[in-house]
Amino acid sequence: MTGHTIRPLGSGEIRAAGDLFLSTLHGKPVPDEQWVYGEGAYQPDRTLGAFDTELIGTARSFDSELLVPGGRWLPLAAVTGVGVRPDRTRRGVLSELMRTQLGEVAERGVPLASLYATEGPIYGRFGYGVATFGKAYSVDSHRARLRPDAPVGGEISLLGLEESIEQLPKLYNDLNHTRPGAMARPSYSWPSFVGYARRSEQPVHTAVHRGQHGVEGFAYYSAGFVGSGAETASVAEVQLMHTTTPAAFAGLWRFLLGLDLIDRVRAYQRPMDEPLELILEDPRRAGTSRIDDATWLRLVDVEAALAAREYTGGGSVVLEVTDTLLPGNSGRYRIAADGVERTTAEADLRLGVAELAMLYLGSCRASSLAAAGRLEVVDPAALTTADLLFGTRVSAWCGTFF
Repeated sequence: MTGHTIRPLGSGEIRAAGDLFLSTLHGKPVPDEQWVYGEGAYQPDRTLGAFDTELIGTARSFDSELLVPGGRWLPLAAVTGVGVRPDRTRRGVLSELMRTQLGEVAERGVPLASLYATEGPIYGRFGYGVATFGKAYSVDSHRARLRPDAPVGGEISLLGLEESIEQLPKLYNDLNHTRPGAMARPSYSWPSFVGYARRSEQPVHTAVHRGQHGVEGFAYYSAGFVGSGAETASVAEVQLMHTTTPAAFAGLWRFLLGLDLIDRVRAYQRPMDEPLELILEDPRRAGTSRIDDATWLRLVDVEAALAAREYTGGGSVVLEVTDTLLPGNSGRYRIAADGVERTTAEADLRLGVAELAMLYLGSCRASSLAAAGRLEVVDPAALTTADLLFGTRVSAWCGTFF
């Protein structure tokens, strides 16, 4: 007996769920004047609560879409707000919440779910695998210079706080479509952004690049001071940046590095193949400080998800997939550039559904998973075939936090 029950929360229970989640992050409850933003982030019928005699855990999601290799947008459950009260952890509450949520996502016919993990060891148990990565930059504004042959063209205009709040949803959804792994941001994903922007102690701005095709990129950033005493530095923190042309990418970085009274520009969760180093006179000035896992992906309907993306290269590979939580996904799949089908043929490679998620957007190679002992190789030649089939032209990238 677990001693707890799981059920959807009504509108009158949402605030308690939000406060509980913040407490699991060692945060304070949302003040009354800020709750208007928090409340708007909760999609009806997408928040679960775990109860014994009172609320002890919660998990929620909102409906979105994910861009998969080949250019199709697939329905996505964007999972967030997962937490269990500290005095009720390690009693199976989180497991039951995640299993219930996955079952409901599957019942709705949504083929994919995604989340950002606060702790790495947790979500692999539920079939999630790291599907995108991001690198962090810290660039010395006084010493970094763009190469003379870096792309030029277009103009930069600056939006203040209220203009940013009004225009960013359209800018984001219009421009975030160049990489697999991109996620649409529906209305439920913006209220918390608005609340954060309005209560930020640092001023926030949006630099918009307009070129011959109209708006080709934007960078949403804040500016302020970090450190104290002699170690104080003025820093511009880039929180969102999306571009569709080389001129916009170079132009926005030229603008950011040219800001007066700024010592350093920081950017986080940037695409792994983003060419900042290549447009600088000294590539070392890009200062890549770390690489982080970004989104974790769960293939809720393996067959539908595999069939929706495109594959490159020749040949075919038979994958035998194991999914203990959604056993209907378990089986063998023949994957080739001309399509995907279930098959009874002998497997070439065997893997769990979490490892399949790591392959799905092209961020991880089958050969790397095999070398790490996370994939069983039946036919060694199949590794090269799988690497080519699942490969992508550009790195997968989500482009936003949720």
